[in-house]
Amino acid sequence: MTRTRSYRLGKQPHPMRQLLTVLTPVALTLMAFATSAYAHDVTPGDAGYIQEIWGVHIIPFIYLGAKHMITGYDHILFLLGVVFFLYHMKDVAIYVSLFALGHSVTMLLGVWFGWGINAYIIDAIIGLSVVYKALDNLGAFKKWLGFQPNTKWATLIFGLFHGTGLATKILEYEIAEDGLLANLLSFNVGVEVGQLLALFVILIVMGYWRRSPNFMQQATYANWVMVVLGIMLTYVQVAGYMAST
Repeated sequence: MTRTRSYRLGKQPHPMRQLLTVLTPVALTLMAFATSAYAHDVTPGDAGYIQEIWGVHIIPFIYLGAKHMITGYDHILFLLGVVFFLYHMKDVAIYVSLFALGHSVTMLLGVWFGWGINAYIIDAIIGLSVVYKALDNLGAFKKWLGFQPNTKWATLIFGLFHGTGLATKILEYEIAEDGLLANLLSFNVGVEVGQLLALFVILIVMGYWRRSPNFMQQATYANWVMVVLGIMLTYVQVAGYMAST
């Protein structure tokens, strides 16, 4: 008999001891950096560069966009959650495109029109997006609420939040208006290049991992780890907001 793969986890064993063993070092690391953790932060060198240049700089902004995506742990966690149970490249392409569309729209429009949200608040929402996707992978909404939220719409909507987070951070550095559109488009191209690179690595790792006979059980642990990481990311941003007010 051929075992049918599922896109959602059913009832799987959940040994708390093993879960805590995995989470403890990660939790301690995040707590150590809690006072300075910004999911969409720009390094001082890059911030200085953004503030000082004028005119069109296509290649540098492509590089900055790719760097942001590859080093953006919140993006990577959400992207991992999105493709976790996608076994066909057609589905991967659809969901990643929806995320990219949402991310691009709010990043470009947010900077162009000066839309900004408090960085702590938007990053807290982005942390919750990781929690949402991990719980979705665990089948929690079907179990708790009795229905399954539309995963495509959720991916698009959270993409909008991710892009807003980036736009908020860029606005803080007052990018020059001279060459703004070309530089923003170049930055966005870089973000998508970085996303494709990250996705390439994720899919390779997932491809090997799925061959393991224990994949489904390990996937349960992994998604619970993502839930806790998302909660911790949200906590860090909420704590930062409270300290700043």
